[in-house]
Amino acid sequence: MTHPSDFIPEQEPLSLKISHTDPGIQSAIIHRLLFHLHQAPSLQNIVIICIGTDRSTGDCLGPLVGTHLSRYKSPLFNLYGTLEEPVHAMNLQTTLNGIQARYEQPYIIGIDACLGQTSSVGCIQVSDGPLKPGAGVNKELPPVGDIHLTGIVNVGGFMEYFVLQNTRLNLVMKLSDIIAGSLYSAIKEWHYRSVLLAAQE
Repeated sequence: MTHPSDFIPEQEPLSLKISHTDPGIQSAIIHRLLFHLHQAPSLQNIVIICIGTDRSTGDCLGPLVGTHLSRYKSPLFNLYGTLEEPVHAMNLQTTLNGIQARYEQPYIIGIDACLGQTSSVGCIQVSDGPLKPGAGVNKELPPVGDIHLTGIVNVGGFMEYFVLQNTRLNLVMKLSDIIAGSLYSAIKEWHYRSVLLAAQE
């Protein structure tokens, strides 16, 4: 198994943007996530917050990712936001307060849908820093995450609520599958390497 510093370049751009049709998308996302996770303290509590609602096709990306991740029943991360129990505008602040009270300095990964240019629809982004949920529909919500992943589900700039309601579920499902699978693989790999490094110290 490769040591983290052997394959992670010293300098990388702070974000990745890649189309869901790119044949190398999962390995690219996993590589990017490992780059970010490598900055976190070993074996730190990872909290994944999947934001959105199942009442809107475009905005259900987050809860779909959460539902996919919940099926792994993994002890390697703590999960908030599924189709059954979504995290949305009405309960986001309460959820964040509960997380901060429960975990000491958690490493938070935020996941949400977003709107973008026509050429970017179907792309997945992995970025450093918090996401700003609700910005696309002019809502003031607290920022979420040490890093974040977003899926560009449709075109932004005009009648955002209508656009989200009329987004193709097929695209949202594909994006959610890719994000969930890549994220789980990256966290599993990061945890394995962290345990190996801890054993060597």
